[in-house]
Amino acid sequence: MEYLLRDLKVVINDKIYLKDPESSTLGKKIVEYSILLINDIGFEGFTFKKLGEQIGSNESSIYRYFENKHKLLLYLASWYWGWLEYQLVFMTNSISNPTEKLKKTIEIITQTVKEDSSFSHINEVLLHKIVINEYSKSYLTKEVDKENKEGYFLIYKRLVTRIKDMIINVNPGYKYPSSLSSTVMEGALHQYFLKDHFSSLTDCDKDSSPTAYFVDLVFNSINNNN
Repeated sequence: MEYLLRDLKVVINDKIYLKDPESSTLGKKIVEYSILLINDIGFEGFTFKKLGEQIGSNESSIYRYFENKHKLLLYLASWYWGWLEYQLVFMTNSISNPTEKLKKTIEIITQTVKEDSSFSHINEVLLHKIVINEYSKSYLTKEVDKENKEGYFLIYKRLVTRIKDMIINVNPGYKYPSSLSSTVMEGALHQYFLKDHFSSLTDCDKDSSPTAYFVDLVFNSINNNN
C-alpha cells in the first residue's frame, strides 16, 4: 500500500480552492497546520489569523489559497474522502467474492485510521478526528444545494455509490441499498463521536468496534430482506 500510494495525488474539485495548496510549500504548510490547529481548538475557534501566526505568514497569504475557512474545511474533508477511496479501491480490487468485498469495504470505511507515511504534510489520524467532529459543518449550511451542484461533495457521494453497488452485488433484491450505504458512511463518524463523548449512547467501546457493529448491521439487513 505504501509504495502504491507514494506518488498519489488526491484530486479535489478546483472550485473549492483559489490556488492548489499542493502546488507550493506554503500551500502544504497551510494544510498541515490547519489540521493541527483545528484539532487543537476546534473549527469554531479556528481563524486564518491564528493559522497565519502558527505558520509565520500573513493572513492575506492564506486567502490566496482559500476564500474562507468553510472552503478550507471542504478541502480537508474532500482530501480525507479521496484518500479513503484510494485505499478502498486498492485493497478490494483483487477480491472477487461480493460478500468478502463488501465486508472488506465496511472495514476500511469504519476502521480506526493509522497515519500514512506517504503524505508527510498530512496527519491522517488527526484529520480523521476532524472529519468525525467537524464534517457535518461543511454541509449543514444554507448554501448546501448550490455547493452540491458545484460538485463539492462529489468524492463523498462517489464513496456512498461504491458501497451501494457492492450491496446490490451481494443482494440485488435489497430495497434500500443507497440508504444503507449512506448510513454506514455517516454512522461510522457518529459512532466514533458517541464513543468519545457520549459513551452511554453506544455499544462501541474498546471491546466492540464500530466496524463490528456495521458489519453486523449491513449483513443482517441485506440477508433478512423480504
